Amino acid sequence: MTATFRPATRDDVPRIVDLLADDEISRSRGHVAPVGPGHWAAYDAIEADPRNEIVVAEVDGEVVGTMQLTYIPGLSRDGAERAQVEAVRVASAHRGRGLGRAFMTWAVARAHERGCRIVQLTTDKRRPDAHRFYTSLGFTPSHEGFKLLG
Repeated sequence: MTATFRPATRDDVPRIVDLLADDEISRSRGHVAPVGPGHWAAYDAIEADPRNEIVVAEVDGEVVGTMQLTYIPGLSRDGAERAQVEAVRVASAHRGRGLGRAFMTWAVARAHERGCRIVQLTTDKRRPDAHRFYTSLGFTPSHEGFKLLG
């Protein structure tokens, strides 16, 4: 399987929303298709922000994966910029075949190309398979995260 990774386009948004919704935890949070005004507004804001990008993975012309990368400048760690990886999804039919590993390897390389010295991500505590996957890539569970939904 040969995959390509590229910035998402507006035409990709419906498929990205489908990928985000194809998961029990996501559905419990209200991530459901179809595409609505909030999705389009978010895409437009991300597209307009040079520190954010939505990326897709394509196999044989089909979008089968997605993630968001956000580049965060900071004063800590001697001014190190960091990349935040969010909303990683691979279509269920393509899991277990190395696509996720290739996609994350690409994302880390992209972050380093932009000068990031840290690549970080969060994953839901109810995703033990994801925890094993990220650990296998060299990520360490170094912090406890908190969220306040409003």
